[in-house]
Amino acid sequence: MNIRSLTRGDGVVIGAAVVLFIASFLDLSGYECPSGVDCSGYSANAWDSLSVLMGIYLAGIIGAALLIVSRAMPGRKVVGFELGQFGAAFTVYSLWTMFWTIIDAGDAGAGLILGLLATLALAGGAVATPLVPALKAPLMGAPRPAQAVQPAYGSQPGQGYGYPGAQQQFGTQPGQQQPYGAQPGQQQPEHQAAPQASQGGGAPAGEFTPFWFAVPVARPLYGEDGAPNPIAELAPGTWYLAVEQRGPGLVAQTQDGRRGVLQDTTGIQRG
Repeated sequence: MNIRSLTRGDGVVIGAAVVLFIASFLDLSGYECPSGVDCSGYSANAWDSLSVLMGIYLAGIIGAALLIVSRAMPGRKVVGFELGQFGAAFTVYSLWTMFWTIIDAGDAGAGLILGLLATLALAGGAVATPLVPALKAPLMGAPRPAQAVQPAYGSQPGQGYGYPGAQQQFGTQPGQQQPYGAQPGQQQPEHQAAPQASQGGGAPAGEFTPFWFAVPVARPLYGEDGAPNPIAELAPGTWYLAVEQRGPGLVAQTQDGRRGVLQDTTGIQRG
């Protein structure tokens, strides 16, 4: 998965899962054992209790993993539910169980206290990410590249329409109109200007010209055959090539050569 497709909310979920894993090795009880007394039962951590381990710590970690996997495979469902929905449910269940466990504990240790904070952040990140715009923002931004991928339509880097950082060079002077149908940088004789204009040597009106673009947030790319499952995910900070207009969407080409239909083109940035 492209790490640039992760959001800030995903970063909160990953960080909370790491803290929850560390908390599973800490003592569940804060009881101080007197010298000379066997207190092995009071210094147990989550790995010494299967119900606590599975019901709280691993449930939260599994929920975080499902949320991140759903980002890599958008639209993937299990028994009618998306993986992200399963992951959010696991994180909420982990917080619910941890809350009542720490209330029932007579003397909560570092494992329970740190675990409560981790499950609170974990469930909060899972539930609030789709709702809070700040959490939906990309986790890592990328500077606008001067050169991205080698263009696929015969143009060289830095030349041609739509390539990021490209500059068009024409043979006409500022304020002078380029003759219709003439090549850039080429002066056209006066006696040939009218015939070529009448013959329509320029590109037909409405013809699609490939261009480079970037998406503001991660968006799925669907197959050209109309299959409902995405074949790839376009990540922010990466340039893609639009090769064809398909109704309201665009046929885009990824860096590894795959082609598909981008149905949601709102807010895209043209190169």
